[in-house]
Amino acid sequence: MSSVAVQYESLATRSGFNSSVRHIKAVVSVVERVAGKENLADVLDELLADKAIDSDEILPAVSMMLGERFAYASMAANLDGTVPDPKLIAEAVVGWNAVDLVAVYHHPDLGVMALNPKNPVHMARLERLARHELVVVYAGNFGKDADKAVAQKAATALCDLFAGGKPKADPALLKGDCAWKAPKAGKAASAPKAGSSGRKPGRPPKKAAAKAKAAVAPEPVAPPKSIAPVPKPGSRITPMYSVPVTNELFHNGNVEAWKRIIASYTTRYPGLEVLVYYDGERITNLNALFKWGKVKHGSTIQFAVKGEEITDVPKLLRYLKQGASPMFEAFLRGPVNAVLMLF
Repeated sequence: MSSVAVQYESLATRSGFNSSVRHIKAVVSVVERVAGKENLADVLDELLADKAIDSDEILPAVSMMLGERFAYASMAANLDGTVPDPKLIAEAVVGWNAVDLVAVYHHPDLGVMALNPKNPVHMARLERLARHELVVVYAGNFGKDADKAVAQKAATALCDLFAGGKPKADPALLKGDCAWKAPKAGKAASAPKAGSSGRKPGRPPKKAAAKAKAAVAPEPVAPPKSIAPVPKPGSRITPMYSVPVTNELFHNGNVEAWKRIIASYTTRYPGLEVLVYYDGERITNLNALFKWGKVKHGSTIQFAVKGEEITDVPKLLRYLKQGASPMFEAFLRGPVNAVLMLF
Protein backbone atom coordinates (compact mmCIF):
# COMPACT_ATOMS: atom_id res chain seq x y z
CA MET A 1 0.00 0.00 0.00
CA SER A 2 2.84 2.33 0.81
CA SER A 3 4.32 1.96 -2.69
CA VAL A 4 0.97 2.97 -4.19
CA ALA A 5 0.86 5.99 -1.90
CA VAL A 6 4.13 7.39 -3.23
CA GLN A 7 3.81 6.23 -6.84
CA TYR A 8 2.34 9.55 -8.00
CA GLU A 9 3.90 11.76 -5.33
CA SER A 10 6.01 13.65 -7.86
CA LEU A 11 2.80 14.74 -9.64
CA ALA A 12 1.54 16.55 -6.55
CA THR A 13 3.39 19.77 -7.44
CA ARG A 14 3.24 21.83 -10.58
CA SER A 15 6.99 21.55 -11.19
CA GLY A 16 6.93 17.78 -10.67
CA PHE A 17 3.93 17.38 -12.92
CA ASN A 18 5.49 19.50 -15.67
CA SER A 19 8.80 17.60 -15.42
CA SER A 20 6.97 14.29 -15.77
CA VAL A 21 5.03 15.50 -18.82
CA ARG A 22 8.21 16.82 -20.42
CA HIS A 23 9.98 13.51 -19.81
CA ILE A 24 7.10 11.48 -21.24
CA LYS A 25 6.94 13.63 -24.38
CA ALA A 26 10.68 13.30 -24.90
CA VAL A 27 10.61 9.52 -24.46
CA VAL A 28 7.64 9.12 -26.83
CA SER A 29 9.55 11.02 -29.53
CA VAL A 30 12.62 8.86 -28.87
CA VAL A 31 10.61 5.63 -29.36
CA GLU A 32 9.83 6.58 -32.93
CA ARG A 33 13.44 7.48 -33.69
CA VAL A 34 14.87 4.26 -32.25
CA ALA A 35 12.28 2.26 -34.17
CA GLY A 36 13.62 4.09 -37.24
CA LYS A 37 17.11 2.67 -36.53
CA GLU A 38 18.67 5.55 -34.63
CA ASN A 39 20.91 4.57 -31.74
CA LEU A 40 19.34 5.52 -28.40
CA ALA A 41 22.60 6.90 -26.95
CA ASP A 42 23.05 9.14 -30.01
CA VAL A 43 19.48 10.43 -29.63
CA LEU A 44 19.80 11.03 -25.88
CA ASP A 45 23.08 12.88 -26.45
CA GLU A 46 21.30 15.21 -28.87
CA LEU A 47 18.46 15.81 -26.39
CA LEU A 48 20.94 16.54 -23.60
CA ALA A 49 22.77 19.05 -25.80
CA ASP A 50 19.45 20.75 -26.61
CA LYS A 51 18.47 20.79 -22.89
CA ALA A 52 15.36 18.76 -23.78
CA ILE A 53 16.19 16.29 -20.99
CA ASP A 54 18.42 16.23 -17.92
CA SER A 55 21.08 13.67 -17.07
CA ASP A 56 18.92 12.14 -14.34
CA GLU A 57 16.44 11.09 -17.04
CA ILE A 58 18.96 8.81 -18.78
CA LEU A 59 18.51 5.72 -16.60
CA PRO A 60 14.69 5.59 -16.69
CA ALA A 61 14.68 6.30 -20.44
CA VAL A 62 17.19 3.52 -21.19
CA SER A 63 15.46 1.05 -18.88
CA MET A 64 12.03 1.67 -20.36
CA MET A 65 13.19 1.81 -23.98
CA LEU A 66 15.78 -0.96 -24.20
CA GLY A 67 14.88 -3.07 -21.20
CA GLU A 68 11.14 -3.24 -21.85
CA ARG A 69 9.95 -1.61 -25.08
CA PHE A 70 12.57 -3.11 -27.44
CA ALA A 71 13.63 -6.08 -25.25
CA TYR A 72 17.39 -5.77 -25.77
CA ALA A 73 19.74 -8.35 -24.26
CA SER A 74 21.70 -6.82 -21.39
CA MET A 75 24.61 -7.46 -19.08
CA ALA A 76 26.04 -5.54 -16.12
CA ALA A 77 29.54 -5.66 -14.69
CA ASN A 78 31.79 -3.85 -12.25
CA LEU A 79 35.01 -3.40 -14.17
CA ASP A 80 37.82 -5.51 -12.68
CA GLY A 81 40.16 -4.06 -15.32
CA THR A 82 40.00 -1.28 -17.88
CA VAL A 83 40.94 -0.70 -21.49
CA PRO A 84 43.83 1.83 -21.70
CA ASP A 85 42.26 3.72 -24.60
CA PRO A 86 38.42 3.66 -24.76
CA LYS A 87 38.54 4.65 -28.44
CA LEU A 88 39.78 1.12 -29.13
CA ILE A 89 36.34 -0.15 -28.15
CA ALA A 90 34.75 1.80 -31.00
CA GLU A 91 37.29 0.39 -33.43
CA ALA A 92 36.51 -3.15 -32.25
CA VAL A 93 32.69 -2.99 -32.42
CA VAL A 94 31.96 -0.63 -35.31
CA GLY A 95 31.73 -3.62 -37.63
CA TRP A 96 29.23 -5.52 -35.48
CA ASN A 97 26.39 -4.95 -37.93
CA ALA A 98 24.18 -7.67 -36.47
CA VAL A 99 23.36 -5.66 -33.35
CA ASP A 100 22.69 -2.15 -32.11
CA LEU A 101 24.70 -1.36 -28.97
CA VAL A 102 24.24 1.01 -26.02
CA ALA A 103 26.43 1.19 -22.91
CA VAL A 104 25.48 2.97 -19.68
CA TYR A 105 28.66 3.84 -17.78
CA HIS A 106 28.56 5.19 -14.23
CA HIS A 107 31.41 7.68 -14.39
CA PRO A 108 32.87 8.53 -10.94
CA ASP A 109 32.91 12.27 -11.70
CA LEU A 110 30.33 12.83 -14.44
CA GLY A 111 27.64 10.43 -13.26
CA VAL A 112 25.57 8.33 -15.65
CA MET A 113 26.62 8.41 -19.31
CA ALA A 114 24.72 6.78 -22.17
CA LEU A 115 27.26 5.82 -24.82
CA ASN A 116 27.10 4.39 -28.31
CA PRO A 117 30.17 2.10 -28.38
CA LYS A 118 30.26 2.33 -32.19
CA ASN A 119 30.45 6.13 -32.06
CA PRO A 120 34.13 7.20 -31.75
CA VAL A 121 33.08 10.63 -30.48
CA HIS A 122 31.28 9.07 -27.52
CA MET A 123 34.21 6.83 -26.63
CA ALA A 124 36.73 9.65 -27.01
CA ARG A 125 34.93 11.53 -24.23
CA LEU A 126 35.89 8.98 -21.62
CA GLU A 127 39.68 9.44 -21.85
CA ARG A 128 39.91 6.84 -19.08
CA LEU A 129 37.80 4.17 -17.40
CA ALA A 130 37.83 3.64 -13.66
CA ARG A 131 38.14 0.17 -12.15
CA HIS A 132 35.23 -1.14 -10.07
CA GLU A 133 32.77 1.26 -11.71
CA LEU A 134 29.50 -0.09 -13.10
CA VAL A 135 28.80 -0.51 -16.80
CA VAL A 136 25.53 -1.91 -18.19
CA VAL A 137 25.47 -2.85 -21.88
CA TYR A 138 22.52 -3.51 -24.18
CA ALA A 139 22.41 -5.30 -27.53
CA GLY A 140 19.44 -5.68 -29.87
CA ASN A 141 17.95 -4.86 -33.25
CA PHE A 142 15.75 -1.75 -32.85
CA GLY A 143 12.78 -3.85 -31.72
CA LYS A 144 12.89 -6.30 -34.61
CA ASP A 145 13.11 -10.03 -34.05
CA ALA A 146 16.75 -10.78 -33.38
CA ASP A 147 18.75 -13.84 -32.51
CA LYS A 148 18.78 -13.62 -28.71
CA ALA A 149 21.87 -15.79 -28.47
CA VAL A 150 23.80 -13.48 -30.80
CA ALA A 151 22.60 -10.38 -28.90
CA GLN A 152 23.69 -11.91 -25.59
CA LYS A 153 27.09 -12.81 -27.06
CA ALA A 154 27.48 -9.18 -28.16
CA ALA A 155 26.55 -7.87 -24.70
CA THR A 156 28.99 -10.24 -23.01
CA ALA A 157 31.81 -9.40 -25.43
CA LEU A 158 31.20 -5.66 -25.03
CA CYS A 159 31.45 -5.94 -21.23
CA ASP A 160 34.72 -7.80 -21.72
CA LEU A 161 36.01 -5.01 -23.96
CA PHE A 162 35.17 -2.36 -21.33
CA ALA A 163 37.16 -4.37 -18.79
CA GLY A 164 40.22 -4.42 -21.03
CA GLY A 165 39.70 -7.87 -22.55
CA LYS A 166 40.20 -8.77 -26.20
CA PRO A 167 37.39 -11.15 -27.12
CA LYS A 168 37.31 -12.59 -30.61
CA ALA A 169 34.50 -11.19 -32.75
CA ASP A 170 31.94 -13.87 -33.46
CA PRO A 171 31.36 -14.04 -37.25
CA ALA A 172 27.62 -13.92 -36.51
CA LEU A 173 28.06 -10.33 -35.23
CA LEU A 174 29.42 -9.02 -38.51
CA LYS A 175 26.42 -9.50 -40.82
CA GLY A 176 23.14 -7.63 -40.35
CA ASP A 177 21.21 -4.41 -40.91
CA CYS A 178 22.40 -2.55 -37.80
CA ALA A 179 25.36 -0.76 -39.37
CA TRP A 180 25.99 2.50 -37.53
CA LYS A 181 25.75 5.82 -39.34
CA ALA A 182 27.23 8.95 -37.81
CA PRO A 183 24.48 11.34 -36.64
CA LYS A 184 24.17 14.63 -38.45
CA ALA A 185 26.00 17.54 -36.86
CA GLY A 186 23.70 19.43 -34.52
CA LYS A 187 24.04 22.37 -32.23
CA ALA A 188 27.04 20.87 -30.48
CA ALA A 189 29.06 21.07 -33.68
CA SER A 190 28.63 24.82 -33.84
CA ALA A 191 29.66 25.45 -30.24
CA PRO A 192 32.59 27.84 -29.77
CA LYS A 193 35.97 26.17 -29.75
CA ALA A 194 37.94 26.01 -26.56
CA GLY A 195 40.57 28.66 -26.20
CA SER A 196 39.05 30.95 -28.83
CA SER A 197 40.15 34.53 -28.57
CA GLY A 198 36.71 36.08 -28.96
CA ARG A 199 35.58 38.25 -26.12
CA LYS A 200 33.07 36.48 -23.85
CA PRO A 201 29.88 38.04 -22.45
CA GLY A 202 30.39 39.42 -19.00
CA ARG A 203 34.15 39.91 -19.36
CA PRO A 204 35.29 42.94 -17.34
CA PRO A 205 36.60 45.96 -19.23
CA LYS A 206 40.20 45.69 -20.37
CA LYS A 207 41.45 48.48 -18.11
CA ALA A 208 39.85 46.98 -14.99
CA ALA A 209 41.11 43.52 -15.84
CA ALA A 210 44.62 44.89 -16.47
CA LYS A 211 44.70 46.61 -13.07
CA ALA A 212 43.53 43.48 -11.30
CA LYS A 213 46.10 41.31 -13.05
CA ALA A 214 48.86 43.84 -12.32
CA ALA A 215 48.03 43.60 -8.62
CA VAL A 216 48.45 39.84 -8.72
CA ALA A 217 51.40 39.92 -11.17
CA PRO A 218 51.51 36.20 -11.93
CA GLU A 219 54.65 34.88 -13.52
CA PRO A 220 54.46 35.26 -17.32
CA VAL A 221 54.91 31.83 -18.84
CA ALA A 222 54.47 30.85 -22.48
CA PRO A 223 51.63 28.40 -23.13
CA PRO A 224 52.97 24.86 -22.97
CA LYS A 225 53.43 23.31 -26.40
CA SER A 226 52.71 19.77 -25.25
CA ILE A 227 49.26 20.43 -23.76
CA ALA A 228 46.54 18.35 -25.35
CA PRO A 229 43.62 20.20 -26.92
CA VAL A 230 40.44 20.62 -24.93
CA PRO A 231 37.84 18.05 -26.03
CA LYS A 232 35.54 18.72 -28.95
CA PRO A 233 32.17 20.41 -28.37
CA GLY A 234 29.74 18.06 -26.72
CA SER A 235 32.32 16.43 -24.45
CA ARG A 236 31.94 16.78 -20.71
CA ILE A 237 35.42 16.48 -19.22
CA THR A 238 39.00 17.23 -20.27
CA PRO A 239 41.95 14.87 -20.10
CA MET A 240 43.99 14.89 -16.89
CA TYR A 241 46.66 17.60 -16.77
CA SER A 242 49.71 17.23 -14.52
CA VAL A 243 51.09 20.00 -12.33
CA PRO A 244 54.55 19.39 -10.86
CA VAL A 245 55.21 20.67 -7.34
CA THR A 246 58.32 22.85 -7.59
CA ASN A 247 58.09 24.32 -4.07
CA GLU A 248 60.00 22.44 -1.34
CA LEU A 249 56.60 21.39 0.02
CA PHE A 250 53.03 21.94 -1.12
CA HIS A 251 52.18 23.78 2.07
CA ASN A 252 49.26 25.88 3.25
CA GLY A 253 50.30 28.88 1.12
CA ASN A 254 50.22 26.77 -2.04
CA VAL A 255 46.82 25.38 -1.06
CA GLU A 256 45.39 28.88 -0.57
CA ALA A 257 46.86 30.00 -3.90
CA TRP A 258 45.16 27.06 -5.64
CA LYS A 259 41.87 27.84 -3.94
CA ARG A 260 41.96 31.42 -5.20
CA ILE A 261 43.00 30.41 -8.73
CA ILE A 262 40.21 27.84 -8.98
CA ALA A 263 37.68 30.26 -7.46
CA SER A 264 38.66 32.84 -10.08
CA TYR A 265 38.19 30.29 -12.86
CA THR A 266 34.81 28.99 -11.69
CA THR A 267 33.57 32.54 -11.03
CA ARG A 268 34.48 33.53 -14.58
CA TYR A 269 32.99 30.30 -15.97
CA PRO A 270 30.22 29.28 -13.53
CA GLY A 271 29.21 26.27 -15.63
CA LEU A 272 32.62 24.62 -15.23
CA GLU A 273 34.12 22.64 -12.36
CA VAL A 274 37.78 21.92 -11.62
CA LEU A 275 38.45 18.37 -10.40
CA VAL A 276 41.72 17.79 -8.52
CA TYR A 277 43.45 14.40 -8.13
CA TYR A 278 46.49 13.20 -6.24
CA ASP A 279 47.96 9.70 -6.28
CA GLY A 280 44.97 8.47 -8.28
CA GLU A 281 42.39 9.74 -5.77
CA ARG A 282 39.90 12.58 -6.21
CA ILE A 283 40.60 15.42 -3.75
CA THR A 284 37.38 17.14 -2.68
CA ASN A 285 39.05 19.23 0.03
CA LEU A 286 42.27 20.92 -1.08
CA ASN A 287 43.37 21.31 2.55
CA ALA A 288 44.01 17.56 2.54
CA LEU A 289 46.96 18.13 0.21
CA PHE A 290 48.68 20.10 2.98
CA LYS A 291 47.49 17.98 5.91
CA TRP A 292 48.86 14.77 4.45
CA GLY A 293 52.34 16.26 4.30
CA LYS A 294 53.17 13.90 1.43
CA VAL A 295 52.99 16.38 -1.43
CA LYS A 296 56.60 17.43 -1.60
CA HIS A 297 58.97 18.77 -4.22
CA GLY A 298 58.82 16.61 -7.32
CA SER A 299 55.31 15.30 -6.63
CA THR A 300 52.61 15.67 -9.26
CA ILE A 301 49.05 16.87 -8.77
CA GLN A 302 46.54 16.35 -11.55
CA PHE A 303 43.36 18.16 -12.50
CA ALA A 304 40.60 18.04 -15.10
CA VAL A 305 37.83 20.45 -16.01
CA LYS A 306 34.22 19.30 -16.13
CA GLY A 307 31.37 21.01 -17.98
CA GLU A 308 30.31 22.22 -21.41
CA GLU A 309 32.08 24.72 -23.67
CA ILE A 310 35.31 24.26 -21.73
CA THR A 311 37.81 27.05 -22.26
CA ASP A 312 40.95 28.76 -20.88
CA VAL A 313 42.46 25.45 -19.71
CA PRO A 314 46.05 26.38 -20.79
CA LYS A 315 45.84 29.57 -18.72
CA LEU A 316 44.45 27.64 -15.74
CA LEU A 317 47.31 25.15 -16.03
CA ARG A 318 49.83 28.00 -16.18
CA TYR A 319 48.46 29.62 -13.01
CA LEU A 320 48.23 26.31 -11.10
CA LYS A 321 51.86 25.57 -11.94
CA GLN A 322 52.86 28.92 -10.48
CA GLY A 323 50.61 28.23 -7.47
CA ALA A 324 52.56 25.01 -6.83
CA SER A 325 55.91 26.85 -7.05
CA PRO A 326 57.78 29.15 -4.63
CA MET A 327 56.09 32.08 -6.44
CA PHE A 328 52.63 31.23 -5.04
CA GLU A 329 52.48 34.44 -2.97
CA ALA A 330 51.49 36.46 -6.03
CA PHE A 331 48.00 34.95 -5.72
CA LEU A 332 47.60 35.77 -2.01
CA ARG A 333 47.60 39.56 -2.35
CA GLY A 334 44.49 41.63 -1.96
CA PRO A 335 41.46 41.27 0.36
CA VAL A 336 40.93 37.80 1.81
CA ASN A 337 37.43 37.29 0.42
CA ALA A 338 38.06 38.96 -2.95
CA VAL A 339 37.94 36.95 -6.16
CA LEU A 340 40.97 37.43 -8.37
CA MET A 341 40.29 38.59 -11.94
CA LEU A 342 42.64 36.17 -13.66
CA PHE A 343 40.46 35.01 -16.55
